[in-house]
Parts: sequence; C-alpha cells; structure tokens
Amino acid sequence: MLCGTGSDVGKSVLATALCRIFVQDGYQPAPFKAQNMALNSYATPDGFEIGRAQAVQAEACRLQPHTDMNPLLLKPNSEHTTQVVLNGKPIGNRSAYEYFRKEGREELRVAVNQAFDRLESKYNPIVMEGAGSVSEINLRHSDLVNLPMARHAKADVILVADIDRGGVFASCYGSIMLQTPEDRSLIKGIIINKFRGDIRLFEEGRRMMEEICGVPVLGVVPMFKDIAIEEEDSVALGAKNKAPQCSGKGGSEKHDGRNASEHEDARQAQGQATPSTERGGNLQIAVVLLRHISNFTDFNTLERDPRINLFYTNNPKDIESADIIIVPGTKATLDDLYELRRNGVAQSIIRAHKAGKTVVGICGGYQILGQMVYDPDGVEGTIAQLPGLGLLNVETTMNADKTTQQVSFDFEGNTCRGYEIHQGVTMAIAKDGERAKEPLPKVLIEGHCMGTYVHGILDNAPVIDYLLRPFADRTAGEEATETYEDFKERQYDLLANHVRQYVDIEKIYEIIRGGND
Repeated sequence: MLCGTGSDVGKSVLATALCRIFVQDGYQPAPFKAQNMALNSYATPDGFEIGRAQAVQAEACRLQPHTDMNPLLLKPNSEHTTQVVLNGKPIGNRSAYEYFRKEGREELRVAVNQAFDRLESKYNPIVMEGAGSVSEINLRHSDLVNLPMARHAKADVILVADIDRGGVFASCYGSIMLQTPEDRSLIKGIIINKFRGDIRLFEEGRRMMEEICGVPVLGVVPMFKDIAIEEEDSVALGAKNKAPQCSGKGGSEKHDGRNASEHEDARQAQGQATPSTERGGNLQIAVVLLRHISNFTDFNTLERDPRINLFYTNNPKDIESADIIIVPGTKATLDDLYELRRNGVAQSIIRAHKAGKTVVGICGGYQILGQMVYDPDGVEGTIAQLPGLGLLNVETTMNADKTTQQVSFDFEGNTCRGYEIHQGVTMAIAKDGERAKEPLPKVLIEGHCMGTYVHGILDNAPVIDYLLRPFADRTAGEEATETYEDFKERQYDLLANHVRQYVDIEKIYEIIRGGND
C-alpha cells in the first residue's frame, strides 16, 4: 500500500508505475483503493462506475477495470454534500458529517473488505493506494482506506512524501509517529517524491530521514515533465494551460495571474507533459472552466495535438476569441448553468456561436446547450429548472437513475468508442414544441453545434478530423501519427522506467516476500 503524508503527493502515479513494473516482471497485479473521492470517474465494461485513477492503474496492469478495484467512490455535489457510489452504483447523497460519523461505517467497511478479498483471490500482488494524509487521527475511527485497510489486507505500507511542498522531514516523521504501535509496524519504507535538482545533494538528507524515522528510504523520485499520465483530481486543473495564444505563439502571458515560467513550474510539479501552448498550435480551443467540472481527461488527446492550443478559461473575452468552444462535463449541471448565466460566460458562448464559432457540449455540457433543464425531484438540489443556452433543440429532465455504460457508435462511417456516466434524460424537441419520439443519436450535430453524452469522444480520430475540417488551411502540417491507446501504453512504460531508475524495486520485492512470510 502506498500511503501519503498528504493529498496530491503522487500516490496514484507511483501506484500506476508499480502496476506496470510488476506486469513487466511477469506478475499479475491489480490496483485497489477502498475509497476514492473524485469527479473524474470511469464506466467499467459491465456498466458500473469507479474512480478514474483505478481505471488508469488497471490499464497499466493490462486489465479491464472492475468495481472491486474501487468499491467506494465519493463524488462531491458541493462543498458540503457528496454522492456515495458503492460497488459501482449510487446509494444516495450524504453530508460530510453524515458520512464520517460512526453509525453505518461498519457496513461500508465490510463492503470494501469483501471487494479486496475478491480481488486478492484473483491477482498478485495487489497495489493498494491510500487517500489524503495517513495521519488524520481525528478520523481514525471512521477510516476505511488507509491503515485500517492495510491491517485487513496484511499489507506492507510505503509512505509517499512530496519534498517540493517543503517540510518533508517533519511530515514523514510526524506521519509515522502519530500512528498506533500496531499501524506503525506496517510502514516498511519511504519514497520521497517530486525532487528538484541534483539528487546527490539529498544523500545526507536520506541518511537522516532513515535515522529519525526508523525505516529505509526506498527512493527519491525526481519530477518529470515528459511523461503524461491521466489524472483525476481537480488539483491537476491548476497546472492546465489557461492562456490563449495570439497567432499560435506567445499570447496572453498573465491571464490567470501567473507568467509562462510559473505555468511551467506548476506543470512540472504535477508531473505533467507540457501542453500544446509551447508547441505552437494555431487552432484555439477553449474548454469552459466550470465550477463542478468532471472528466477533464476528455481533453488529453487534444492537449497533445500539435495543431491545437487548448486552454481552460471562464473569461468571456477568451471564450469569444476561440475557434472552438467546449462545455465539458459537470457533476452539477443546474448549478453550473446558473453560474454561467451569472458571470456572463453563457452570453459569450451564445455570441461566439452566432459569430460562427463551433460549440461542443459533452455530458453535462450537452445538457447546458439545450433549451431547458428540469429537475422536478430535486436530484441536484434546489433549482427546479433553468433555460439552457438554446443552441441545441433538446431538453433534459434530471432523474435519480444513473446511466453508466461503455458505448460504440458510428461516426461518418467509422466505429468510435467511449463511455457514458450521467443522470438525466435528454430528448429532442419537435417542431410543434412536443418531445420527439425518436431516440437521439450518440452525437447530435445541429449546424456548427455538437452535443453528446459520450466521454472519451475526442479520443476518436474521426471526431477530431470532423471538428478540425473547417480549419484545414490553419491546421495543415504534422499530425499525431500515434493512436491514443499506443500513446498511453508508451507513457506507462516510460513511467515504469523512470521509477525503476530511482526506486529500489528489489527492496520492494524483498519487503513483499517478507510480509508474505
């Protein structure tokens, strides 16, 4: 199990690396995270929902994702309430207080333990991931995902620390010392992550860390900027490109208060590949930065396309200056629609569409582009209905049932694939104002506006070619020749090689074998 001194220290990426390393070494690993909190989720082949990180780790293991890999998923609706997804299906909304109180926790504990037991009976080793900080002692009684889970699994624990945020000695020592003696004995090593500069300068620090913590430092992993691994946490959005370009190069240097070098530092801190802003794409694509944005991994393929500069923004002027505007998925359609109307972004999208710009809506963004969104049963909250942006002749009614499925569909004679995760039913509106009886296509195109419930739609080359066709004179030149699947496979291998170089993998094997004994 990889546990962290805090959130966003790199547990998920290191777990992904170990998954691929174990595969390369001839084992049959599988990922496991008892409880995940994320808005970026994924639909399994059998139509259930798990956190995106475990789907990525399953890919690294060359496995199909399964709910046993992430039996409990929390999807925040707001700052105070969360949708609880158990074994792939929602079981209701909970406030933070309701969720973390003692009553009912043991039922969830039994469920996640059973999921682990089923997984362990099929795969070896299991690469487990903790959540947040391992030392939140005020939540110890209700913890389902960190050391209580390690105790059930009889797992060896490796503590991951982010040296870039500072205080690495205190965070490692404190994280270990705040454990009970029983839990402290499970921690078998430390990995220092996100190191900058010459690693030789930390040799003395490594020795001191081992001396004060009483466990070996298994590796010091440098930051990387040339390996792209899909991320699920909204923290990653802070490192995304938020500056549109002028004429494909240069551009607005301080759109979000940071200059270009600060953007690059942020991307490196997240371990991300440099996005297309430095590659000089001439076509400007704006992703509307919603408050409850979800599944922003939909845009990873576009981010690495050399013809495109993709940026995230809620600035009306930047939106109107883009060639293509994408309204992404959201966990709270009505709340985000209300905010778009309040802050002027809705009007800027409508003006851009009237000016001939292409507008695309994905999932919740698709609902937002319609004529009306209704929520008569209060599925999302207190807003009963709102007019959409009126760019597509559809309307949506929210309901408690959730669609989670993988899909294939025809697009211009090509078979394309993706997945759906959404609540609400969207219907076409006939000319007489009544709802049309015919089902909508997977991709609805009306003029220069497109709507779809399909996540991952932009991983399909025919769809990208369709969107870029009107701009052929500006996108001529080198195109990406590697499929997205091949690209991801290569990234997993690059990540594994990077971690092998700086982490003592043989020592990890030794720890695992000793734990089994």
